[in-house]
Amino acid sequence: MAWETLPHSRVDMTLSLIILGLLMLVVLAGLFAARADWGGPHLNWLDGWARLICRYLHGLKNQPLDLPDRGPAIVVSNHVSGLDPLLMIAASRRPLRFLIATEQYQRRGMHWLFRLAGCIPVDRKGRPEQALRDARRALEQGEVIALFPHGKIHLDSDPPRPIKGGVLRLAAWTGAPVYPVRIDGVKAEGKIMSAPFIKDQVRLTLHKPLSIEQPNCQSSLAEIARAIETPVPLSS
Repeated sequence: MAWETLPHSRVDMTLSLIILGLLMLVVLAGLFAARADWGGPHLNWLDGWARLICRYLHGLKNQPLDLPDRGPAIVVSNHVSGLDPLLMIAASRRPLRFLIATEQYQRRGMHWLFRLAGCIPVDRKGRPEQALRDARRALEQGEVIALFPHGKIHLDSDPPRPIKGGVLRLAAWTGAPVYPVRIDGVKAEGKIMSAPFIKDQVRLTLHKPLSIEQPNCQSSLAEIARAIETPVPLSS
C-alpha cells in the first residue's frame, strides 16, 4: 500500500516507530563502543560515539593511554580544534574531567553536556585559581584531569605561546603523573564546532608519563612543551 493511501494516524505511528528504532540503534551503538565508565548509560553512550567518530571519520588507530587502573593522572595535549577532546576521550579507558574556559562551558546547547561530564570551568578573567582548586580536589579523589596547557587553540603556524604552569602545580600537589599527547593531522585546524565532522586522518603521539615534584620546575615545563609542540609526520 502506498504511503499516500495510508490513514494519517498509521503514517504517524509508523514514522514514530522508525524514529524510535533509529534512536535506539544510536544509543545501543554508543553503549557497545564505550570503553570508559562515566557513571551511567546516559554518558557512556557518548563515550562510545566519541570513539566511533574518531575511528571511522578521523582514522584514529587504537592508541590507548597507559593510564593507571586507579588513582590520579593528568593528560595534557596541544590544542588545534574542537575535535581534540574527543580524540583524548578515545585514547582513554577512564573518564576525563576537562578544564575548559568558562565561555565554552556556558555555551548555549552544550552547557548541560559539559556539566554532566564533570568539566571544570576556568574563569580566565576572574578567578582562575578556583579551577585549580577544583581540579586538585578531583585528583585527590583519584580522578583523571585533562587540559590544554596553551590555554586556547594554538596552531603550529601561530607565534610561540608559553604553556601555563598550572599543570606543574597540580602534579606536584597531588603526585599525579602527567601524560603528554601530541595531536597531528586534524584538517579543520582552528575550527570548534565543525571539526568533529570533517573527515581527516589523525594521529596521536603518546609520550611517556612525567613525574613532577616541584611546582615551578622549568625543565619539566620545557619537556611538556617539547612533547606537545613537536610535529610528528603522519608517515613516520
